[in-house]
Amino acid sequence: MAQVRSAVVLGALTMASAFGTHGARGEERLTFEKDVRPIFKAYCLDCHGGEATKGKLDLRLKRFAEKGGESGPAIVAGNLDESYLLTRLREGEMPPGDKKVPAEQIAIIERWIASGAATLHDEPEKLSPGIGVTTEDRAYWAFQPVRKPAPPAAANGDRARTAIDRFVLAKLRERGLAFASEADRRTLIRRASVDLTGLPPSHEEIESFLADSREDAYERLIDRLLASPHYGERWGRHWLDVAGYADSDGDGADDTTRPYAYKYRDYVIRSLNADKPLDRFIVEQLAGDELTPRPWKDLKPEQVEALAATGYLRMVADGTSNGGGDLALESNQMVADTLKVVGSTFLGLSVGCAQCHDHRYDPIPQDDYYRLRAVFEPALDPSHWRRPGQRLVSLQSDAERAKAAALEAEAQAIQKEIDAKTNTYIAAAVEVELQKFAEPLRGKLREARDTPEAKRTEEQKTLMAHNPSLDISAGVLYQYNQKAADELKKEQERVTAKRGEKPVEDFVSVLDEAAGVRPETHLFHRGDYRQPTKAVAPGDLTIAAPEGSRFDIADADPKAPTSGRRLAYARHLTSGTHPLVGRVLVNRVWSHHFGRGLVDTPGDFGALSIPPSHPELLDWLAAELVDSGWSLKTLHRLIMTSTVYRQSSRRDPAKDQVDSENLLLGRYPVRRLDAESLRDAILAVSGRLDARLHGPAVAVAEDAVGLVSPADDAPRRSVYLQMRRTRPVSFLSAFDAPVMSVNCDRRTDSTSAPQSLMLMNSDFLLNHSAKIAARAQAETPEGFYDASKPVQERRIAYAWRLIYERPISAEEMEWARGFAAEQRGLLDRENAKGDRDQTVLAHLCQQLLNSNEFLYVD
Repeated sequence: MAQVRSAVVLGALTMASAFGTHGARGEERLTFEKDVRPIFKAYCLDCHGGEATKGKLDLRLKRFAEKGGESGPAIVAGNLDESYLLTRLREGEMPPGDKKVPAEQIAIIERWIASGAATLHDEPEKLSPGIGVTTEDRAYWAFQPVRKPAPPAAANGDRARTAIDRFVLAKLRERGLAFASEADRRTLIRRASVDLTGLPPSHEEIESFLADSREDAYERLIDRLLASPHYGERWGRHWLDVAGYADSDGDGADDTTRPYAYKYRDYVIRSLNADKPLDRFIVEQLAGDELTPRPWKDLKPEQVEALAATGYLRMVADGTSNGGGDLALESNQMVADTLKVVGSTFLGLSVGCAQCHDHRYDPIPQDDYYRLRAVFEPALDPSHWRRPGQRLVSLQSDAERAKAAALEAEAQAIQKEIDAKTNTYIAAAVEVELQKFAEPLRGKLREARDTPEAKRTEEQKTLMAHNPSLDISAGVLYQYNQKAADELKKEQERVTAKRGEKPVEDFVSVLDEAAGVRPETHLFHRGDYRQPTKAVAPGDLTIAAPEGSRFDIADADPKAPTSGRRLAYARHLTSGTHPLVGRVLVNRVWSHHFGRGLVDTPGDFGALSIPPSHPELLDWLAAELVDSGWSLKTLHRLIMTSTVYRQSSRRDPAKDQVDSENLLLGRYPVRRLDAESLRDAILAVSGRLDARLHGPAVAVAEDAVGLVSPADDAPRRSVYLQMRRTRPVSFLSAFDAPVMSVNCDRRTDSTSAPQSLMLMNSDFLLNHSAKIAARAQAETPEGFYDASKPVQERRIAYAWRLIYERPISAEEMEWARGFAAEQRGLLDRENAKGDRDQTVLAHLCQQLLNSNEFLYVD
């Protein structure tokens, strides 16, 4: 893994040099700022310019390196032999440890020294402690202010419908390429339906779209899909990945369930369905509690939603849930993981790399990491840690609470009457039993029976032990007086019924600040919470603002209910001027529409990221998002009505020679259904899909062979299945659904043997293949396909349409008949039981569900 990481670093730094001051052909001189300092930062500054300057050697500036340390000058311009730093690097003595500077990077330093050790400009007289943020750091594309460039010009015949098309077409033209032809309508409706709802279109929806001759038929289709309640489920799933959503705490083997986590999931789905502006969506998740006035009683629906939104900051694993373990260690880890989620979600940066030291590759000093921590520490405060059970807010209204108290009082009054009757019946039964004994034993037994058990003498204890018939309680009264027992049972049912009328108390899990607590955040030496050093004030990353205008946060009035830090930070992020937030959001949306982002590392826009394929388009979309009022649905319409999106996915060998990876977007990329869409599509074509929205998570269970599935084979959509960290649903995890260790900013897209085995052998596939076959048997109309054909052929044609959403061709029917005949012969030879026609049809359906046409969207 270390070798892989080194290779990535080497590639990134080499790319920075290749397109830096010396150009693609190496014509210009290397400079310290552009070419050498990034290498020092990655390998040297932690010891020589970060928290310390070992050997009194500081490498943050060229003149510091020339001055050197205890061993003399580190570099001598123009003299490689006298540059002691080079000797240490070549011999592998510096840096210490396993991580050495690659030979290619040493060669860059050699060339720089040999050419005179140039700098880009005069170096500053003084530097702040730590690595700091340089002018070169600020020049990086992701930290530049977002500006809305004018779209390139397009001719009438260019099929440029939107500004998106004009940006993409300009890149294609540079390489002598053009758009692919437009996809046919049947392809477009399936593509758009899966994209926006995660479900295949129904036969009726397809036929309606195919028959719609209006010029804006496609635009109407997009609007209808965006209005579907299933839109929020589909795009909610994308957001839940980034948030790290889970229905369990991840506290070791216990993996305690989170019974109210689903309220955050439902908040996300409702918000997206309502097209809640993304700026409001973000503010609620970071500071919904600060938007909701206290006391939290008789809460309105919108207030409950705002509180549920803070579940975003409660999604990472919480090792403190079960009360065991090291509370300080686990709580600090949760704070660190939460900052990772916030960083990848909104900033597109791996801020966690600056927890222990200045970031190796990005301009994030360690101070900045703890500035971010200070934003969230009043709510995530390890020194006043609250476990999950202490973060629940009751949703019971005062009226409901009063009603529950009144009903409980009535139940207790009835119970008091029952208890009195019970004691009377028990006393009578005891007296009947005592009459069976002669005096003086009867008197002694009565006395022993009436004496409380704790005060009985040894003789009394012996008497009671030898005469168990006198040990009469409510539980055994039926043995002595059945009529009385039956009467008491009916009376007890009245109590149960009365208590059953009480309103059920519901809760929402909230992230909020403890009243009156304003913790001071300290920088931790080497990231160790046990070694706090200087105090740090809250604020945003220094690099996210122009020089001299870093965003700092002042606490609200000490008497205010909250510090106001998270609310101020959320509003800063959504101000429309932040250089990262808009770019990160639109890039993530783009990646879900096209399978990859304009930046192919959606959670990392830093030095190790891949530069954007269309930087002007990325900035235009980021600016357009703000201009549209942060409307996600408007962004969808813009992307999906473009010619770029509506292209055919058919490959062109000539185009592949120029752009084999389709980075220039000269065709639509073929994509496999993701895990949830695949399971949901199978449920849909089988007719079993339960389309209800919202509600508690569907419990999962492990079978005898270790496969985890929904309990009772529940056909709810996959977004509603319980996501337990230690018990992921086997079918979903096989197809790359993430198991949340922290969060998932980009899913892998693997092709593996377990996927084939799941499609061939899993009960889910086998059962639903049989259900599709049964559906074809029951639903195939009398004259479907060809009334003159045998009924089995017509059922095959109907099953084909159910699964592929299109008619079967003559060649396909010929193949299907042959397959069916072969399967029927096998069943006949085995003298198989049951309906052999349905079994044959089920086998065919399984083959179709295993095919690329079903598994992929083109």
